Amino acid sequence: MKPLVVFGDARAAAVDVLRAGLAGRPEPYAKGVTYGARPPVDRGPERPRLPFVLVALDVDLPQYPVNSRATVRVTVWHRTSQDAVDLAQLCQGLLCVHSGPVIRGVRPLTGPVPAVDPLTAIDLATFTVAANVRPKVVAPTREE
Repeated sequence: MKPLVVFGDARAAAVDVLRAGLAGRPEPYAKGVTYGARPPVDRGPERPRLPFVLVALDVDLPQYPVNSRATVRVTVWHRTSQDAVDLAQLCQGLLCVHSGPVIRGVRPLTGPVPAVDPLTAIDLATFTVAANVRPKVVAPTREE
């Protein structure tokens, strides 16, 4: 019989990895970063709130019961295109060297790719990584 397992939240774990990894970094483009699962509602050309790092889950493919392969997309909005790419590269590197209780390993998939936000005209860069998520065994309950 297969064990009853659940997989952790790759998106939330990636945010935690980036928050811890970017804290106290000396690079000027890494100062004052805010994070989220969606852009702030009041963000716009007048109030850009930069730099901002959005972490999203594009795909989650469980390989039950041993692994779940999650595609995590990170988008970085910044003051300049170069700062967006530099911060995105740093974020990608931090994720790729990480191994922890939720995410066991990460490899790059795409990017960073520079672009311009079509809604705000703010420079951004985006990339994706494949994150292997550890299973967590859950004790079965028996109804008698």
